[in-house]
Amino acid sequence: MSQEAHEVKPMKKSLLAVRALPLILSMTIFSVAALASPAIQDNQPTGALNQKSLDRIYKEVRHELVMLPYYGVFDNLAYKVDPDGTVTLLGQVSPERGSTLKSEAEKAVKRIEGVEKVVNNIEVLPASFSDDRIRRAAYRAIYGDPALNLYQLRAVPPIHIIVKNGNITLEGVVALQMDKQIAGMRANAIPGVFSVTNNLVVEEPEKKKDEKKK
Repeated sequence: MSQEAHEVKPMKKSLLAVRALPLILSMTIFSVAALASPAIQDNQPTGALNQKSLDRIYKEVRHELVMLPYYGVFDNLAYKVDPDGTVTLLGQVSPERGSTLKSEAEKAVKRIEGVEKVVNNIEVLPASFSDDRIRRAAYRAIYGDPALNLYQLRAVPPIHIIVKNGNITLEGVVALQMDKQIAGMRANAIPGVFSVTNNLVVEEPEKKKDEKKK
């Protein structure tokens, strides 16, 4: 039985992971509540890690990935942990330092106590002058917006911009639904972009805010 993939994102408060969306989704990480990993059933196979060990590995993998020196706004990391101690690394990394980041991520996770095997499925995105232009333009458009520029002040900005073959995918976490919509609109307005997939997670949905006011 395998655990769900988790994304890795900039840490706010003490929480780092949210459920990875089908892509991978990834790393995901933020000030949204971390999803509890599914409990291991009583009939787990011999040699499987107990829940306490799995929880510790989850936390340590998040920590190691978010601390990687080359992990940045154009990268999206995710992972899953199996009961047998296998960690599968997922996501996409930019071509500039992608090979190094992919290698360093694997090395960091292998050092964690209890990790028996690392499957490195991180994708190094193809080099492309057009994609590089789109990355720069998307960064300026999104983080240059007055409603979003405060996100730029974090060590690793929480809105991750993944560009492949002219297609943009936004990963990460934002505080408000409006912020998610603005980021999507800014990305869609960039010339030469074929499509935009907005996977941003909203930290605190408006419904919850309304409930608190009652």
